[in-house]
Amino acid sequence: MALITALCGCADLRPGASVGIGVPIFPGVSVGIGVGKGGVGVGVNAGSGPVGVGVGVNGAGQVTGHAGVGVSTPGPVSVGAGVGVGKVLYDPKKPPPAKPDEKK
Repeated sequence: MALITALCGCADLRPGASVGIGVPIFPGVSVGIGVGKGGVGVGVNAGSGPVGVGVGVNGAGQVTGHAGVGVSTPGPVSVGAGVGVGKVLYDPKKPPPAKPDEKK
């Protein structure tokens, strides 16, 4: 399930839905790939039950943080769907903020 929340944040930075596939690397933590309105994303996720959080990278190279809820199939490889929200933590295309002494 945790995978699903990451996909929400990776694929779309507004509330929305996504679909993805995750592979647990140890209990409560998975890596995965998903697709949502914003495109394809990959992430590392942690969760318990239907709730999860994670960090991912979307197709634009933005690093995102995310949280959400979802459902998935049990087993060594899970498939599911979820909803969540995300925030851009780093955008390589956005210039860093100017330091106070650099403003003109």
